[in-house]
Amino acid sequence: MKTAIIASFAPAALAVMIAGPAPAHAQDTDPFTVIEPSRRPDEVKPGAGTATRPAETPPVNAFSPLSPSGDALLSTGRPVHFEARLTEGGAPMKYGLSWRVFRPIAGPDGKLPLLASAEGGSADLELEPGEYFVHVAFGRAGATKKLVVPAKGDVAAQTLVLDAGGVVLNAVSGSDNRIPLSELKFNIYSTEVREDGERGLIMGDVKPGEIVRLNAGTYHIVSNYGDINATIRADIQIRAGQLTKATLQHKAAKIALKLVSQEGGEAIADTAWSILSGSGDSVSESVGAFPVVILAEGKYTAVARHKDKIYQRDFTVTPGKNQDVEVLLDDG
Repeated sequence: MKTAIIASFAPAALAVMIAGPAPAHAQDTDPFTVIEPSRRPDEVKPGAGTATRPAETPPVNAFSPLSPSGDALLSTGRPVHFEARLTEGGAPMKYGLSWRVFRPIAGPDGKLPLLASAEGGSADLELEPGEYFVHVAFGRAGATKKLVVPAKGDVAAQTLVLDAGGVVLNAVSGSDNRIPLSELKFNIYSTEVREDGERGLIMGDVKPGEIVRLNAGTYHIVSNYGDINATIRADIQIRAGQLTKATLQHKAAKIALKLVSQEGGEAIADTAWSILSGSGDSVSESVGAFPVVILAEGKYTAVARHKDKIYQRDFTVTPGKNQDVEVLLDDG
C-alpha cells in the first residue's frame, strides 16, 4: 500500500490514501479484495457471466445466436468470448461486470436496440456475422468497443480495458472528530464547468464508506455535513486499478441551543429559534426546546422568541468543537 498523501484544498483539508493494485492472485477473485473495507451484497454478483435476452424478447437458450434484428438463429451464430480488465495487462475481472450488446443502427426512438446482455465476469455469446457495439460497465465506470463478427474463421476474444479505479469517501470535523455517517453526504461532479456555470453531476447522495467505481480521472467532490451551511469541496484523482480512500476535513461543529432562566438550567419549551450569520443573514429557523444544528465555523447570533419576547446571544463556532449555546431570559 502506498504512503498516505496529504493535500490542502481551501477551505478544507483532504487526506488521501491510495491503495496500490492487489497482487495477481488477489485480482483473480476481486480487483479490490485486498483494499476494500467493506462491500454490500448487492454491489457484486460472484460467478461467471450469464447471457440473457432483453425482457421484451421471448427467451431462448442462454447462449443462442442472435441476429441484428433480435431473432434467434439456429446455425449461423459464431461464439465470441468477452472479458474486461481494470488496466492494460491486468488480470481478467471475475465479477461485478454488466455486459450489453447493441445493434449499430438506432431505432425509431433514437437509441441503439439491445440484443443481448450478461452479468458477472467474462461472458460467452453467440452472434450472427455483422457489426455490433459492445459495452461493459463496472459501477459508474464503463468502456465501449465496436465488434465485427466475420462470416468465416474464428472470432478473437474481445478484451475491453476499463481504465477504472475506485474511491471511498469519508469526512471528519475539525482535526479528527468522527462524524456520524447519517449526517454526511457526498456528491461527485465532473471537474469541467459548463456554460451555465454548473458542473455535471456524476453521482449524487454517496454514502460514507461506499465504494464508488469510476473511470480514471479527476473528479470534483462536494461534502455536506448536516443540511445548513457546512459544505466543503475538493478535487480528487482516481487512478486505474487502485482504490482511493479520501477523508475530507469539515471546519464545522454541532451546536445545541437552549433558552434558560439561569446558566445550566432546564431548556424552556415553546421557543422559536433563528440563527443569523455575522453579516445578519438568516442561516436557520427551528422550533423547540433543545434544537441541534450543524454550522460552519464563524460568528453567529442565536435569536430566541418566547411568549412574544425576543432574546439573543452572540456565539462563535470553532471547527470540531461541539457546544451548547445557552440564551438567558436576561438577554432580552
